[in-house]
Amino acid sequence: MLSVSGLNQYYGESHTLWDVDLNLEKGECLCVMGRNGVGKTTLLKSVMGLLPAATGKIEFDGKDLSKKAAEERARAGIGYVPQGREIFPLLTVEENLETGLQARADRSRKIPARIYELFPVLHDMRHRRGGDLSGGQQQQLAIGRALALDPTLLILDEPTEGIQPNIVDMIGKVIKTLNKEEGLTVLLVEQKLQFARATADRFAIIDRGSKVAEDDIGALSDDLVKKYLTV
Repeated sequence: MLSVSGLNQYYGESHTLWDVDLNLEKGECLCVMGRNGVGKTTLLKSVMGLLPAATGKIEFDGKDLSKKAAEERARAGIGYVPQGREIFPLLTVEENLETGLQARADRSRKIPARIYELFPVLHDMRHRRGGDLSGGQQQQLAIGRALALDPTLLILDEPTEGIQPNIVDMIGKVIKTLNKEEGLTVLLVEQKLQFARATADRFAIIDRGSKVAEDDIGALSDDLVKKYLTV
């Protein structure tokens, strides 16, 4: 479903991604891992079109996305949950979700009932401003907003960052339900080992801008964790 080949990125004169290759099959959940500052978020932003690729190719469902804007990638079926959530604090929960409808291919302007089924708190607080929600509730809102466009690929950047454990568990269950039961393909960046092992089918490790390991999640050994993931 997603193919990244020979991706290079720069911040100014700093070379941040080095010839990264990544492939994601339909229905998989792939977790990109690595220490802070190694290029994980840059990779996701490149896939989403928020950062133009310096060199390399990004294909989605067999179509070249390399020159397409982020809005076009969203309309193609890619939902994105950024690090830090980036919800609109002055808009209500309902209005935040409606912003996700703008990229729907079917032009529907109705918030899918499934979002409220997955995240009942969003229904209860649908008339509250996004900025009044807790961090965990805002994360649910950010995921709901991405789901509002009816994606076939969901990209999540650190979905458990700064969130209380019970909400982390709930988000993990939602991701697994969407992935395993409803067939939604998932690409996520995650630091929590337990969450990654419980959620992902495969992992890829980025170190100093290069992909240094990739395998089934069961092959994420203590040696790899010590070498590339521990601080």
